[in-house]
Order: sequence, then C-alpha cells, then structure tokens
Amino acid sequence: MRKFALLTSASAVLLFASMASAQNQVDLLFGGATLKSYPPINSSANFQTPTEKDGTYVSVGGDYIGFKKRRLGFNVETAWRYRQGNYYGYETYRPIFTDANALFQPKLSKKLGLDVMAGAGVASNRFTLLGPCGIPGCVNFTSSNHFMEDFAIGIRYRFWHRLPHFFIRPEAHYYHIQNNVEFNSDSVFRVGASIGYTIAPD
Repeated sequence: MRKFALLTSASAVLLFASMASAQNQVDLLFGGATLKSYPPINSSANFQTPTEKDGTYVSVGGDYIGFKKRRLGFNVETAWRYRQGNYYGYETYRPIFTDANALFQPKLSKKLGLDVMAGAGVASNRFTLLGPCGIPGCVNFTSSNHFMEDFAIGIRYRFWHRLPHFFIRPEAHYYHIQNNVEFNSDSVFRVGASIGYTIAPD
C-alpha cells in the first residue's frame, strides 16, 4: 500500500505539472503532520478498539486553480504514516489517506492566502502480523479500505520575497471514515504543515 500511495502521488505530481503549461496556477506540496482522534467513550469497557492517533504522517499533493478570478479549482493529496503503528501488540498497521477535493483559494493579502477544501476519498490500512506465519502459503497481512469524506483548511504564507513561488501552509484536515470498525472513532484529524511551490504565469 505504501508503494501504491507513492505511485499515486507521483502520478498526481506529473499531472499537475503538465497542467501548468495551460497558463493556470498549479501548486505542488510536501508536508508532515500527526493524527488526532477522540478517546474511547466508555473507558470502563473490558474490550476497547484502539484510538487512531499520533505518529508522523508524510503527505504529497497538488492544487490546480483553473478559474483564477474566482480562485476555484481542485486538490489531490495522499498522506501516510511514516512508521507503522502498534495494533494490540501482535500486529502493526499503516494508515493511508487519499482524497480529491474542490478547492477555494482566496487571497488575504500579498503574502497570505486561504485554502478551503472539501471532498471524498479512501482511508486504507494495512495490518501486518509480527513474526512469520509458520504455515506454508500463509499471508501475514491484510488490508482494509473505507470510503471517507474530508474537509480541510490551511493558511498559506509566502515567507521569502526573493523566492515568491514558495510558501508554507499550516493546515488541519478532518476525515469522516465510514464504518471505521478497526478503531474506536469514525472521525480523525490530521494537523501539520506543508511546504509548497506555485507554478503560475507572471
């Protein structure tokens, strides 16, 4: 799944780069974040599904603004946990969030801008048993995929006037994951920042 996420991200970057020749704005982004979620509602229960949180998440994505006066476009992004998490102590897991969004990108000032995104995607998880199966033909991993809706907001800041095409974007993403039965909540938040580069006509 990690290789699939990287392949998807690389394809998206090439797609956005090719769109730049159409004289519209294209943003390429690379980011880091962590995951937050609600704690279990009933802490006294004997059996609790884990809370999907913490860890370092890496993301790659791109924006395309095709209606420059109205600042409308779309966004594609993939984020995955850099190191596998521990699931009940006998297997590991790696979440991957891939989404496509409608994007509204108003300018607040010469250096500041706002990114507001809403869309849908897929939350994937690969669970891997610790140690070998010990049985010929045994597969020690399984994958889980769930449809999700997402909403995100970020504030972009062009921090260096000598390189005006670069920007940093503190951001927060909300994912509503349908039937997220492997964890205790359907709602998770990814909070972090991205470094971006804008390709646009002068």
